Amino acid sequence: MTNFSVVATQKYGEAYFLLILRHPATLPAVEAGQFVEVLVENEPNVMLRRPFSIHDVDAKSNTLSLLLQTVGHGTHRLSLLKTGDELNLILPLGNSFSTKGNDVLLVGGGAGIAPLLLLGRQFAAKGVRPTFLLGGRTASLVPARESFEPLGTLAISTEDGSLGEKGLVTDHSVFTMSYDHIYACGPTPMMKAVARYARKNNIFCEVSLENLMACGVGACLCCVVETDQGHRRVCHEGPVFDINHLTKWMA
Repeated sequence: MTNFSVVATQKYGEAYFLLILRHPATLPAVEAGQFVEVLVENEPNVMLRRPFSIHDVDAKSNTLSLLLQTVGHGTHRLSLLKTGDELNLILPLGNSFSTKGNDVLLVGGGAGIAPLLLLGRQFAAKGVRPTFLLGGRTASLVPARESFEPLGTLAISTEDGSLGEKGLVTDHSVFTMSYDHIYACGPTPMMKAVARYARKNNIFCEVSLENLMACGVGACLCCVVETDQGHRRVCHEGPVFDINHLTKWMA
């Protein structure tokens, strides 16, 4: 458990906000797909820590970023944080994306956009320019998109057609192109559709599950998912899973 200081905040419309946090010492090694457990203080309606994907890391400035959506009491309280405030985190938790492949598609829907920036940055460090497909109901619900543009090809889908192609994420024309690896995070129906597409076309695919978590360290067993290897804790053996182990989840 470590207290981070808030370096900066940024709002993206009414729904999303960015927290940039500085570690007091040396930031531990973080891989794309891992998450933090946040202590939400001064909020009587929130008793447990809240899990959030790590959005980005800057080792030079010793900072990490969280891209959050305001959906309840906890995230509303976090949205009120100011520069200089402190936030207690447990990190890094969970496993990470495998970062394999040369023709790579990264698919994010809603708050599932969050872990894809660091994933894209890790691919770019290997000389791979991924294709990002980001989706939301409307343009204001596709946040931080300017951060992705330097790292690869950016494609956007909105259900109302206010930005990018109109329709669901899985209807986008990028799926007519060829990929050897697909990585996805977002609403479960979206991830299942992407997983079925990948399996049908024999493409390696990993998804980051967003099951409800209470402890974040594998003790409470409330986030278990059934796999072909038995029951696995999303917070501990996950949150990232190879879809070939999730046949019952995909059914």
